[in-house]
Amino acid sequence: MIFNSDHPLANQTAIVTGASSGIGKACAIALGRAGANVIVNYAGNSRGAEEAVAEIEAAGGKGLPFKADVSRKSEVDVMFKAVVDTFGTVDILVNNAGLQKDAPFVEMSLDDWNYVLSVNLTGQFLCAQAAAREFIRRGRRPEVSVALGKIICMSSVHELIPWAGHVNYAASKGGVMLFMKSIAQELGEKGIRVNSIAPGAIKTPINRMAWETPEAERDLLRLIPYGRVGETADIGNVTVWLASDQSDYIHGQTIVVDGGMALYPGFRDNG
Repeated sequence: MIFNSDHPLANQTAIVTGASSGIGKACAIALGRAGANVIVNYAGNSRGAEEAVAEIEAAGGKGLPFKADVSRKSEVDVMFKAVVDTFGTVDILVNNAGLQKDAPFVEMSLDDWNYVLSVNLTGQFLCAQAAAREFIRRGRRPEVSVALGKIICMSSVHELIPWAGHVNYAASKGGVMLFMKSIAQELGEKGIRVNSIAPGAIKTPINRMAWETPEAERDLLRLIPYGRVGETADIGNVTVWLASDQSDYIHGQTIVVDGGMALYPGFRDNG
């Protein structure tokens, strides 16, 4: 088993989708600090992607911003070809791109349903398929990793916890769970490791209203037994570990990183 404690991902190339802010940005920076070349994918926030690349390079790594809409196969194909042309191959995919378009169920439009599912679920399908095809084309590189390749799907505690008012988002994350497990079952024999990370409440721009004020944070903490709201670095650290050979025997699993939110803390006093 290959493991360099300082740079466990040395000589590997990672694509992180939706990496211009929040969790994706933290994952990209963490992977870069761990020694990987990192493609910082973004759809519209070029400044955030460039900031992530600057942090990666300041730590001695290599980064490349790349604009692509992961819900469009043609753009995913162009991105993967550019990465292979630049770095030779892909070793790690972090399927992070995701969004919310919230509404009460009876008011949710079909466009809003389709928009969220197209990015959060179809985008993961397109990128994982492109990654798996590249892993198989390239073949094993035992000098850099035991696995043929690694796919990490970013899910959510809402693959487990229903979320009224966010039906499209919750459905997409429930889909990610069985998508991940199904391709893990299929690709494992080829040496491709597939896992998910399910964040709970993390301090990101998308949910700023839930933690920005002391009052909001106090309400949120009622749902978190561990007593703090997560930071994006919490997810970045787990991503590096799942991408490294230290976790080589972990396959087809969701790692829940939520301070205990999925423990249904409302039942601490018998509900």
